[in-house]
Amino acid sequence: MHVLRTILYFTVLGLLACYGLHRYVMLFLYYRHRRRKIEPRARFAELPLITVQLPLYNEMYVAERLLNAVAALDYPREKLQIQVLDDSTDETSEIVARKTAQLRDAGFDIVHVRRPHRLGFKAGALENGLRSAKGEFIAIFDADFVPQPDLFHRTIHFFTDPGVGMIQTRWGHLNARYSLLTQLQSMFLDGHLLIEQTARSRSGLFFNFNGTAGLWRRSCIEASGGWQPDTLAEDLDLSYRAQIKGWRFVFLPDIVTPAELPVEMNAFKIQLHRWAKGSIQTCKKVLPLLWRSPAPLKVKLEGTIHLTSNFGHVLLLVLSCLLHPVAVPPQMATGGNPWTKMLLVDLPLFFAASLSISAFYCAAQVELYRQWWKRLVYIPVLMAMGIGLSINNTRAVLEGLFNYRHEFVRTPKWGVTGHQRIGRGYQTFCGLVPYLELAFGLYCTWLLALALERDQWMTIPFVAVFQCGFLYVALPSLLPTWSRFWKRPTSNLLPANA
Repeated sequence: MHVLRTILYFTVLGLLACYGLHRYVMLFLYYRHRRRKIEPRARFAELPLITVQLPLYNEMYVAERLLNAVAALDYPREKLQIQVLDDSTDETSEIVARKTAQLRDAGFDIVHVRRPHRLGFKAGALENGLRSAKGEFIAIFDADFVPQPDLFHRTIHFFTDPGVGMIQTRWGHLNARYSLLTQLQSMFLDGHLLIEQTARSRSGLFFNFNGTAGLWRRSCIEASGGWQPDTLAEDLDLSYRAQIKGWRFVFLPDIVTPAELPVEMNAFKIQLHRWAKGSIQTCKKVLPLLWRSPAPLKVKLEGTIHLTSNFGHVLLLVLSCLLHPVAVPPQMATGGNPWTKMLLVDLPLFFAASLSISAFYCAAQVELYRQWWKRLVYIPVLMAMGIGLSINNTRAVLEGLFNYRHEFVRTPKWGVTGHQRIGRGYQTFCGLVPYLELAFGLYCTWLLALALERDQWMTIPFVAVFQCGFLYVALPSLLPTWSRFWKRPTSNLLPANA
């Protein structure tokens, strides 16, 4: 049993190290290409018609903010069509109807599109809107985004190249300083949106539309099979299908479209669950298409790592389960000199798997922020949070892998800007996962105590990161549910005749 456990341990750590080495490749490609300027091939003599699609579902706190931002876009009104694709079941529809009427009176070509169902969820809404879209170019903004006024003037001219099918801008953050959670999310997104997207786009690799804050050529969408609702990552799905067809994408890291970050742990976990599950569904769907395509081998290999990257969460959770050998005396656990094994095997694999994460996110902070050193103190917390989220994301991966279907769950938004929060009406429910996270956190606490008792000092930082990660993710997830229980009126507990 010990031999099998050891083999599994090093297999998992080795696979995680492979994903870690891939991050180093992304960093190398980013630094190699970051100074290469991307310019439009030409400029349109006459600005083309753009259809702006705004998919909404129960966004009463941010819908009007979005519509105000779209109305403020510096683009000729006669060249702009706005579609509000509203599948809402709450007050959002009333807010949107009132605001669209005001904008229509002000001279905007705006329609409020309502469906009798949510068939296909976001993909279904986008495909439905495409049928009546007037523009050859389609801009998409989710409810929590605030496009900047000059966005179209800075992006549309890249479509003068007929081979360009999509343009993606970099996400910004309206409320990064709201809390520790939003600070960590901003760093997580900075790494992906700056390092990965720039590296892939400028080195000829496939990269994905991020679901919002970008523009599509309509003929690219249609020629690639359109929006398809069979995955929760319709953006990733269409991106790969389009690039396999030969369309080229452009990522513009210097053009920022700000967005609101989830301010509650459960809302953040809902978002990550949807992204992870959707990516695995897309992996199963498009990976065979990718390998049958005429794309270069380097594109196929990197695309495979990209599409399978969420399996890293499963590996991380398995590694968490294998921590218990620290409870065994080192001589019994290794059958030899524990320092030799640790220095020659454990540490190199661990550094390959973990230091790449630190380097990856540190690089993004250095590139984006003038006082970047103040943000680097959050890197250990970011790594711990990533470990703590492994249960939530493993569940998503397994659901995607085994075709478990359930309704598209939106990420609640509350109209947060800076430190100000407008709404609190949307509730998020934790389910069983936070209790498992709490159990893992307590288990790691026990392992930490054993390591301290047996003077296993080299393992203590490693186990402590796992302990802090699971507890940090679990407790904020459980507190809203516990607080609702504590605040339950005492009269409900009394007999009816009391």
